[in-house]
Amino acid sequence: MAITDIPIFSMLRTRMQWAQERQRVLAENIANADTPNYRARDLVPPQFDDEGIAASASAMPVALRRTQPGHLGGSGSSQSDFRSAHAAYESGPGGNAVNLEEEMMKVAANQMDYQTTTALYTRNVNLLKTALGKR
Repeated sequence: MAITDIPIFSMLRTRMQWAQERQRVLAENIANADTPNYRARDLVPPQFDDEGIAASASAMPVALRRTQPGHLGGSGSSQSDFRSAHAAYESGPGGNAVNLEEEMMKVAANQMDYQTTTALYTRNVNLLKTALGKR
């Protein structure tokens, strides 16, 4: 049995991938804090029940959008397995709806979530090593 077939490892890996993708989305929000008519986005947390697994199969990918012909296309992996959620904030005079304080709090919470998930993953690997007598 591969380690990826164990449900707890699969869930923790999914959670870490979600945190990485969320970090990218939050960084885009902060980078576009002065862009007119930009609306902050966020990702919906993954659900690990039967309904969440079915919903994630039909998830809408998060991708960059070119609004002008002169805009450059995004580089790297723009396809995501996670659904996006648009935050409903008040917009400023330029139509921008990014609240930097709120975004920075989300970044900090996301970092703590990622660190917790990696610690759990490491502890579960160590438990398996102990059970196999490899420690």
